[in-house]
This record gives sequence, C-alpha cells and structure tokens, in this order.
Amino acid sequence: MAEKRRRISLAGVVVTGGILVFAAYMGRGYYRGAMTIHQLLTENKQLKQAITNLTEEDQIGYAKVIEQQEKDGVLVTTIKFVETARDDKLTRILEKEYAIAGDMVHFDALIVKFGDKMVMDGKARALYLWRRVYGDKTAPEDGFDIEAPGTEPRRYADLLAALPIKERALFWSSIWDLANNPEKLKEYGIDAIYGNVVYSRVQEGLIYVFKISPTGQVFPEIVPDM
Repeated sequence: MAEKRRRISLAGVVVTGGILVFAAYMGRGYYRGAMTIHQLLTENKQLKQAITNLTEEDQIGYAKVIEQQEKDGVLVTTIKFVETARDDKLTRILEKEYAIAGDMVHFDALIVKFGDKMVMDGKARALYLWRRVYGDKTAPEDGFDIEAPGTEPRRYADLLAALPIKERALFWSSIWDLANNPEKLKEYGIDAIYGNVVYSRVQEGLIYVFKISPTGQVFPEIVPDM
C-alpha cells in the first residue's frame, strides 16, 4: 500500500513538473511573440517596406450637399461624404451622410509624415486619416466620426497586408496616440503627426473635392455638380 502511494506521489510530481515546464515554455514564447509599438516601428522590415510602397496621392474624397432646410429656426445642412480608393478615384470605399447645424462645415484629417528612418528609399511618405466632420456651431470633440480613432482606415486596408493581424491592429491603435509625443515621433522616424482642418461654406449644386499637396496639406477644389 505504501509502495502504491509512493508511485502515485511520484506520478503527481512528474505531471506537475511537466505542467510547469510547459507553462514556462509557453510564457516565454508568448513574451517573444508579443511585439511592442517600439519594436514594430524600429525593427519591422515589413512595415518599413509597406510605408516605402506608399504612392503620392492627390485626391482623398469629396463632399456634396444633399439638402439645406430650416429646422426650428436653425439651418441644417445634410451632406454626403465620400472617401475614394487610393488607386481608383471612381471607387467609393466609404460613404456617409451627416446633418450639420449651419452651412460652414469643417472636415478634420490627421496627417502622418514619415522620415528617412521609416522609408527605405529616403523619400518622404505620408498617411492621411479622416477623423471627423462638424459645423461651426459645434465643438470639434462633439463632431461626427469619419474614421473611428484606433481602427484600420478602409483606405489603407491593403497597406499592411503582409503583417500579422495583431501587428496591424497595434500600428493603427498606436499611431493616433503618438501625435502628442514629439520625442517618440523623432525616435521612430516620424517627422510629424498633426491635424489638418479644411472648412468651407457649402451650398447645393457644388462638389467639394478634397486634394492633398506633396507637403501633406489637405485642401478643397470646388466643382459644379454635374
């Protein structure tokens, strides 16, 4: 009986030891596999190649007035906002309607400019992330989201396709937060992250085409609605 108990006790020690070894191995593997934003921006060659592959853009969407009418003594402008694909201006990748108080509408974008540390050929590249839209009677923080902060923008859904999903999510969730940390921007080779607000008094019959200059400034080009 005593011999049987010793065998059971020994088996328990072996099983427990095996579990501890397995847990330690898995923990070490998890630690190695969990990438930080620092590692992603400074060591990941796939990310740098993706940034290098960015091409210069000249149009990132447009807006048009659907209707304008008085509601309870306030002019309300309903606009349709459209974001177009990077490689095809005729392909719509995002389309939303917003009801804005007044006729002065602000379109807020976030610009991310990469320096030579992040770009393999040494030429500057930039990302353009739409943030929100609001009227002049509304505080910016109370505006309507275009792209939800921290999420992967539809315009760049294919940009980081070579990266694992977790690393893509890490990049997009972190890039918005870096705007307020200039020391980190410099360390990671990001020249700047800043907001660019375009505003215009809008009216029916016109289309406001949003274009981007080589220096990363967003501006509207107004054309008749055909």
